[in-house]
Amino acid sequence: MRSVRTVVFVAPFPLPTTLEFARAVGNLPGVRVIGVVMKPPPKPSQWGFHAIETVADALDVGQLEAAVSRIQARYGRVHRLLGVLEDVQLQLSVVRERMSIPGPTPQVTQRFRDKGHMKDALRAAGLPCARHARVQSAEDAWAFVEKVGFPVVMKPPAGAGCRATWRVSSPQDLVQALAEYRPGPNRTVLAEEFLTGAEYSLETLTIGGEPRFWSVTRYYPSPLEAMERNWIQWCVVLPRERDTPLFHRARDLGVAAVKALGLQDGITHMEWFHRPDGSLAIGEIAARPPGARIVQLTSLAYEFDLRHAWARAVVDGAFDGPWQRTGAAGVAFLRGQGAGRVRSVEGLDAAQARMGALVVDRQLPVPGQPRSQGYEGEGWVVVSHPETAQVRKALFDLITTVKVTYGT
Repeated sequence: MRSVRTVVFVAPFPLPTTLEFARAVGNLPGVRVIGVVMKPPPKPSQWGFHAIETVADALDVGQLEAAVSRIQARYGRVHRLLGVLEDVQLQLSVVRERMSIPGPTPQVTQRFRDKGHMKDALRAAGLPCARHARVQSAEDAWAFVEKVGFPVVMKPPAGAGCRATWRVSSPQDLVQALAEYRPGPNRTVLAEEFLTGAEYSLETLTIGGEPRFWSVTRYYPSPLEAMERNWIQWCVVLPRERDTPLFHRARDLGVAAVKALGLQDGITHMEWFHRPDGSLAIGEIAARPPGARIVQLTSLAYEFDLRHAWARAVVDGAFDGPWQRTGAAGVAFLRGQGAGRVRSVEGLDAAQARMGALVVDRQLPVPGQPRSQGYEGEGWVVVSHPETAQVRKALFDLITTVKVTYGT
């Protein structure tokens, strides 16, 4: 009989989208999941947890190591140490190395987490990506702009999801960005060439260093543009059509990137551009599940559970595919113009009448809800249909019909 394997799942902030991955691990045969959290979720067992270990700061390496040591003393050797939050990946890798737990090493994790190290590795492998520089002074920033020209992008080296990202289009913008970031010897900022073109993502499942599954989504518009124009209702489309010359080129680029950065088992989320001259370029790549409901879109379009597939990859080193796309899927994120709290959501009945059965899931803005600072807004609607054109039409109908208003 196979012995029970203890898997530690770290969820600093127990949001449902995070806990669904813990439940996927808990549903594997012969696995006991112990959660490490700062605040226990209601009814931990419904998320697959056998037990919960609480810490004051789940992003602190010392506290994580102490928690894993307590778990190991109680339940025996830890089989895997996991988490899906971007901000905890490096800490997990350090604890793994200290406690000889299999999984991504600090060296591999740093290449995915630090955008400067990432682009150094990609460029060394001959893969196209934005030119970049580590900025520790105003002189560094001006020298980089002189080299590549405006516009450029400035961001924290380990940022995610366009957080604290600036498009710098003029000398005045650069002065303002430098005042905001205040770069210095112990405060490095990453400056990048601004990539233009249609923006996509490419997801992979990798087992034993070989990407075994890949999928593409399209952003409408780019996340940075959605951040800069806070009234845009951002959309993501996963098309049914996968076997196209463009997507095959993107697949080859993504596979090469995963191998260059050294991931053995796991999921990756790569943002890439189809540039006006027809070339491709990597924006960045993360060794964690994608956000923006892409996990749900992928599961719908391929009729399998991507969370379960991720769990099989990182816990068992196994792959249950291949899977075929049976349709397209998309999501629209709902928001509007203004500030304060949601006052009303107009046009829902009309949008529902137009879209009908295409709507498969939704979380609608609620009156009184504070306005979000992110481009994913206050709510979302997921649609699915066998034809990509019908998904695009449904999303267009949605964002041109639904209106979110705000007030104090």
